[in-house]
Amino acid sequence: MTAAETVAIAGLLAGTLDITATSTLFARQGLSVERLCQGIASGALGDSAFSGGKKTAAVGLFSHFVIAFTVAAVYYALSRKIPLLIERPFVCGAVYGAVVHVVMSRIVLPLSAAPKRVFSANAFLIQLVIHISFVGLPIALMVSRFSR
Repeated sequence: MTAAETVAIAGLLAGTLDITATSTLFARQGLSVERLCQGIASGALGDSAFSGGKKTAAVGLFSHFVIAFTVAAVYYALSRKIPLLIERPFVCGAVYGAVVHVVMSRIVLPLSAAPKRVFSANAFLIQLVIHISFVGLPIALMVSRFSR
């Protein structure tokens, strides 16, 4: 399988699992998937994303998958230089998911145009588990599987 195919599968899987897990949490809080996707779009568009309806939700969903494919591509590229990432996908995937979450939540999000939120340890930990389980692990497992 080519590098592009591996990255595409890993990114699509991680992006789908991540958005499904988070939208399930949103639904339990009475919030819509549209609102979730607008929140993602607000990283680039600021508060105006929340009044853009389905158009800004589509921007958010597209952005979400661009990020997922990028995160998968980074893991794939690193795995070419660090064979341990292929040899130990469970451990490396869990660590990678945690790193992705910390970078996104503590660096990227604060630097973005998204509305600033008060830190919630509970929300941080829930998203940490989601990123380990549904981002890092699937990416590592797909890269490992298709790199052998």
